[in-house]
Amino acid sequence: MRVVIAGGHGKIALRLERLLAERGDVAVGLVRNPDHVADLHAAGADAVVCDLEEASVNEVAAHLAGADAVVFAAGAGPGSGAARKDTVDRAAAALVADACHMAEIRRYLLVSAMGLDRADQRGTDEVFAAYLRAKAASEEDLSSRDLDWTVLRPGRLTDEPGSGLVRLGASVPPGEVSRDDVARVLVALLDEPRSARHTLELVGGSDPVDEAVAAAIG
Repeated sequence: MRVVIAGGHGKIALRLERLLAERGDVAVGLVRNPDHVADLHAAGADAVVCDLEEASVNEVAAHLAGADAVVFAAGAGPGSGAARKDTVDRAAAALVADACHMAEIRRYLLVSAMGLDRADQRGTDEVFAAYLRAKAASEEDLSSRDLDWTVLRPGRLTDEPGSGLVRLGASVPPGEVSRDDVARVLVALLDEPRSARHTLELVGGSDPVDEAVAAAIG
C-alpha cells in the first residue's frame, strides 16, 4: 500500500509511518518544514515538503498521485492561535479532500477528536473552542463527500507505550489513549475497507486492535 500522510511530522504520523514501513508499505509524509525530512526518513518514510496553508489543490493532488489512501493527521499544534486552527484543522483537511477527488483517490482517513460538542461550554478556552469547531467542520465537510472516508476520534492523547488494547465504537466513554495505539488502529482501518463511512471513537481498553475494529464496524 502507498499511503500519503498529511502532517507527516506529527507524533501520531511518525508512529504510523514507522508501522507502515516495517511491514513493507510505502509511507509518504507531507511536511511544512524542510528540517523535518530527516525525521521521516529515520522512520522509514518518504517526505514531501508541502505547506498545506499555501499550496494549491493542483499541487497537493500531484503529491497524492498513485496513493492507495490518504491520512489527514495534520494540526496547527500547541501554541497556535484560533486563526490557524481554522486554516489547518479545517481548511487544510478540506484541501486534501479536494485533492483526493482530483487525483481520483477514494480512501481518506481523518484523525479528529472526541468531545467536539464542548466548544460552546462555559469556561472553554477560546483557542481550544476554535480547534473543536474546526474539527467539527472538517468532519461535516468530509462526511458530505463521495469518498471512502473514515473519521477516527481519539480520546486524550498520551505518549505512554501502547498496549495494543483499545475500546473503539461509534460512541465510547471519555478516556485517554496512547498515540502508539492510535497509529495501530489507523493501520487496521486502512486494512479494512468496510470501515469506510464510519465515525469511530477510540480510548484505551481491553480489546486487541483487530478485534476492536471488526466489532466496531459490524
